[in-house]
Amino acid sequence: MIINETEVKVRYQETDQMGVVYHANYLVWFEIGRTHLIEEIGFNYADMEKEGIVSPVVDIDAKYIKPVRYGQTATVKTFIKEYDGFRVIYGYEIFTEDGNLAVTGSSSHVCVKKSNFKPISIRKHFPDWHEAYLQAMGDSHGVRN
Repeated sequence: MIINETEVKVRYQETDQMGVVYHANYLVWFEIGRTHLIEEIGFNYADMEKEGIVSPVVDIDAKYIKPVRYGQTATVKTFIKEYDGFRVIYGYEIFTEDGNLAVTGSSSHVCVKKSNFKPISIRKHFPDWHEAYLQAMGDSHGVRN
């Protein structure tokens, strides 16, 4: 399984009055990690969008375990949790600077035509992405080909 690791330096504007990262910013960090994972396996959203396809979030989940604070550098680990040729579920783990698990989460995505939001099959329309997703998952039990 490919697990992308991305470091994020906590900026002041990402924190609340307690100096703790505001909860919604973790979702932004999920997106950063997801984008880096997709780039690591050889693709990017811009190419998909040039073909009139977008990949909206259809479900998102986050569990907050430990705070990340201003001035720290967090590590976002991103991986493909499940993929069935149509829907992709990315998994996330965010760690504090000292290696403690701070946040876990997942986001589910489908690909749709930008013009009408009609879902498409990744397996059919983007066979290279399909194969890369399967390879990135390795022997994971989430593979449904």
